[in-house]
Amino acid sequence: MNEVHSLFEPNSVILIGSSKIKEKVGMTSPRLFESIIHNMTKFFEGKTYVLDVDGKKKYKTLEELPETPDLAVIILPPKLSLQQSQLCAKIGIKALVAITGGYKKSQRQQLRRLREEYGIRILGPNTIMGVINTANGLNTTFERDVMPKKGNISIISQSGGVGACLLDWACFYGIGVSKFAFMGAKIDINDVDLLRYFSEDPETEVIGLYMEGIENGREFIETARKVVKKKPILVLKGGITKEAARRAVSHTASMAGSDVVFDAAFRKAGVIRVGDIEELFNAAIALAKQPPLRGDNIAIVSNVGGPAILAADAVVRNGLKLAMLSEKVKKEIEQRYPGVEVINPIDLIADARTERYSTVLDLVLSDPNVDGVMVINMLKSCFFEPKDAVAIAETAKKHPDKPVMDVAAGGEDFMLVYEMLRNTNIPVYNLPE
Repeated sequence: MNEVHSLFEPNSVILIGSSKIKEKVGMTSPRLFESIIHNMTKFFEGKTYVLDVDGKKKYKTLEELPETPDLAVIILPPKLSLQQSQLCAKIGIKALVAITGGYKKSQRQQLRRLREEYGIRILGPNTIMGVINTANGLNTTFERDVMPKKGNISIISQSGGVGACLLDWACFYGIGVSKFAFMGAKIDINDVDLLRYFSEDPETEVIGLYMEGIENGREFIETARKVVKKKPILVLKGGITKEAARRAVSHTASMAGSDVVFDAAFRKAGVIRVGDIEELFNAAIALAKQPPLRGDNIAIVSNVGGPAILAADAVVRNGLKLAMLSEKVKKEIEQRYPGVEVINPIDLIADARTERYSTVLDLVLSDPNVDGVMVINMLKSCFFEPKDAVAIAETAKKHPDKPVMDVAAGGEDFMLVYEMLRNTNIPVYNLPE
């Protein structure tokens, strides 16, 4: 069993904080403590204990607990947090989440010594949000009542802020998530540990990673190369400019390093590098919902011309090809729909509805010259209605070995189509590029 499993799969958790401490700056307020208690009480399926160092909750000391918890979550200033961390390590708690930042170098070293002396695994400090496991309801974040729906994407974030953004995105769009890990300063548990855990986690099929820096580059590359043979890894790297890199050092105590070096390392490791938060989730959704693309021949089926042309440009720009449709498929489409010019991209014309979309998509997916399909459906200026999108998902089910994605270009149109397809295996995007 992976040695960080207690971080995500504890049977019992102790939350340690203060009901009255007053910090001018820092993530230690009673309000934050209460929010984490609320989330754990509401969502977590295991046992949750609460220790208030100021004695206003049920337990005042660890010795009063009826059992030794598997996981401790500490929401206290560094000095008090270190004291409680030492007590947790001594009684045999297996893993610890240090929410608060502001640790001095000497204090971080003290935390490391606890790991070395007692074997306790430590996430943080400065993790801010901690961990989420949708399978058992573990939720150490302080965003009250926020819990993404269950899914197969797991996210590792070195930044609490970026992680919170990804969490909000997942909840807003109903994206299925397996686990979140907010790493913080990485004095113990790091990218490599989490990649190893997720590689063996049956509930994780796609891994997304935000990092600002890494100290164990060779180990990361070796680990990632093994993991990508099982599951894709998407990486978003922060601190790629000199100015941002300087900020990263103070943000999460990480040396950002040369972006050229990181880029080479990512290529060597076989991970997929993305450029921004939106691309990270867009790619993760596609990989989580659809089979891998087995070739580079893409067909585009659309009810409008302009967005289809932009999509064709994007296909070629990204190293793929526009599929050359077989004569058999071209002839059948032409016979059924004389007004449709059968060249790729295929313009179904603005009056296309369910029947035309499903028939043409079925024919195109059956073509051995096609490896994947992008479907574009505009609502405004066209006859297409949101309910028509269901036919796309139903048709795609007949061809489970070929990926299909949908583009409902725009804002309102995108949301209308997205609502129809959000619980299907079809990823939906708002731009053809």
